Amino acid sequence: MPTIRDRARGALLGLAVGDALGAPAENMKPSEIRARWGRITGYVTDRPAGTDDTEYAIFSGLLLARHGSALTAAHVESAWHQWIADLDEGPFRGAGFSERGTLENLRRGLAAPISAQHRHAWSDGLAMRAAPFGVFAAGRPAEAARLVAVDGSVSHDGEGIHGGQAVAAGVAAAMAGAPTAAVVASALAVVPEDSWTARSLRRAVAVAHRGERAVRRAVVIGGYPWTDLAPEAVALAFGAYAAADGDFREAVLTAVNMGRDADTTAAVAGALAGAARGIEAIPPDWAAAIGPARGSCLPSMAGHHVLDVAELLVPEEGGKWGEGVVVEELVPSLMGLGRPPAPDPAAFALAANDTAEAAE
Repeated sequence: MPTIRDRARGALLGLAVGDALGAPAENMKPSEIRARWGRITGYVTDRPAGTDDTEYAIFSGLLLARHGSALTAAHVESAWHQWIADLDEGPFRGAGFSERGTLENLRRGLAAPISAQHRHAWSDGLAMRAAPFGVFAAGRPAEAARLVAVDGSVSHDGEGIHGGQAVAAGVAAAMAGAPTAAVVASALAVVPEDSWTARSLRRAVAVAHRGERAVRRAVVIGGYPWTDLAPEAVALAFGAYAAADGDFREAVLTAVNMGRDADTTAAVAGALAGAARGIEAIPPDWAAAIGPARGSCLPSMAGHHVLDVAELLVPEEGGKWGEGVVVEELVPSLMGLGRPPAPDPAAFALAANDTAEAAE
């Protein structure tokens, strides 16, 4: 069985791998993917790298490592100013529509939750950065959902928040070793039953045994131009994860080959499967291609590696974060960053039992 540290590394490296695999297929239809590459079975670019999904996940992970369960909307808003809004932007210019709207509102002096009042508050921009909350709150899906909603209050609302909560809770359950059905049940338990996110997620998982075409037909709104809808992207990711029964390679490739917002869906599927199976489940050649963030979207995140963030969120005695090692030695730019409290192993077993019972 993977250790908690193996699962943390698997979740965040899995996110970055999925992001890099899916980036070339973003906004494409399956027919377009097949026409260009056949079926994608690995990287299709010479220099694969994570996109804004990975860089925002690093951003949220570092913020969470600094404040832990004491995280507030004020902390999040301050970090957006310090690390993004008040600095020069990279070529991605803040990334997706929800991020652009948030940055514009923050620069106009608006504060949370008013900063989230823009036209794309329902996007998957929170879902793409939600995995670190599941890693931190391993075995505690409700706490993961609470914390990611605090993060999301600056940039998202409604279904955008629900999507982030479903991902964070699912990763938290997977971090405790919960089986696939219990991971899905944990995600559904933290969002309103009649929400668009819950309905889409249920539809995707119900047909997952029939493969990616069935999942896509059950979820995607034909003809709708925006591919970053949180209810759609999150459902496609969970559908891919369920179709593969947690197998990392199959979960990520299923998400990639469904197209739409492929970098985000594959990133979420990779985070879920990586948390469930640990870092050893990630193909070595896929893992080796992921280096430190390039800062293409967020220059302040350049040089940070997702594996370092994983260790910040689940430090181990005697390991890289043993006694006498200060966090600033790894991340010099984050002065004052404190070590989060060590997870309680008893909570893992209790949460796994709870989620398994909910899935039965």
